[in-house]
Amino acid sequence: MQKDSAEELFRRTGAMMEGHFLLTSGLHSGVYWEKFRILQSPELTQEVCRLIADRFRGEAVGMVAGPALGGAVLAYEVARQLGVKALYAERGEEGRGFRRGQAISPGEKVLIVDDVLTTGGSLREMLEAVRSSGGRALGIGVVVDRSGGVDFGVPFFGCYRASAPTYRAEECPLCRQGVRLQRLGSIR
Repeated sequence: MQKDSAEELFRRTGAMMEGHFLLTSGLHSGVYWEKFRILQSPELTQEVCRLIADRFRGEAVGMVAGPALGGAVLAYEVARQLGVKALYAERGEEGRGFRRGQAISPGEKVLIVDDVLTTGGSLREMLEAVRSSGGRALGIGVVVDRSGGVDFGVPFFGCYRASAPTYRAEECPLCRQGVRLQRLGSIR
């Protein structure tokens, strides 16, 4: 999938929306990616996950982990394509962690996946969850990278690199224009 075809897929499915949105990070943006418009379709999920799996195939991935909720779907499909286990990490009082009997063996090489990267907060939580569980992060794959470049210290792959400015609320031009702010997805 090339950038143009990825953008066309996001627009065709309604996954890429324009307006004024409050992102999970707390930032505002004129563009929002609703990943579940892709993840609700097994065929489309398989297609975007193939890009991530192909990038890390041959890297001795032992497990694939993603943050609950959307990242769990991606982790499952990437793991299925690589023939390894999938894990997901949930938020708790002590941060993000693996619960419900999920475990990482000491030194296990873990590929971390997520849906949309903006500031990197969820992925930093995932890196910490993998490390505190004794695993070793092998790399990170995301569906949409709208960060402008975040270095996590491991190999990184984004299926689609987007250019969509984000703003702190007090600096948001859409707020100054009086455009109604929409709260979609999971806001902390």
